[in-house]
Amino acid sequence: METKTAAKKSPAKKTTPAKTSAKTPAKKNAAKSLEDLFEDSLKDIYWAEKALLKALPAMMKNATSEKLKTAIDKHITETEGHVERLEECFKALGKKAQAKKCDAMQGLLDEGKSILEETEPGAVRDAGIIAAAQKVEHYEIATYGTLAAFAKVLKEEDCLKHLLSTLEEEKKCDELLTKVADTNLNSKAM
Repeated sequence: METKTAAKKSPAKKTTPAKTSAKTPAKKNAAKSLEDLFEDSLKDIYWAEKALLKALPAMMKNATSEKLKTAIDKHITETEGHVERLEECFKALGKKAQAKKCDAMQGLLDEGKSILEETEPGAVRDAGIIAAAQKVEHYEIATYGTLAAFAKVLKEEDCLKHLLSTLEEEKKCDELLTKVADTNLNSKAM
């Protein structure tokens, strides 16, 4: 004799996506074209680079690894060049170089500062400095890649040349930081 013990399957419940908030209304001065977005993004990264120039010396002063100090010092010089290239981009667009606060960079710099406060000087702090610096580099790589794509579409050849040069330097800096971390620095931090 067979007993039926299988429970009845309940019908599958329909799942509806969570209600999303309403569309965000645009500000009065919101970008209306790719040109507007490009210019606004240039202002954003211009602020970011200038803010980074203020933060890098503190990172260098708190580093103990000579290789890390050298890498940061090199990047200070490069970042000065990045600011100059951005000024050239504004000039090519017939615009005055203008900075607009970059919330993303501010957050990354705040995180970097907290890493300094939350680590003892030495290899652990050096590892934290590298981690913070690479987050900044990755943000800059993403930004310069996007700006270069915009410049290409907008046929802003002078800007494109400057943006691609900076993009390559940012990538090389990221690679150098990885190399510094891999030269036993992370192992020493254990």
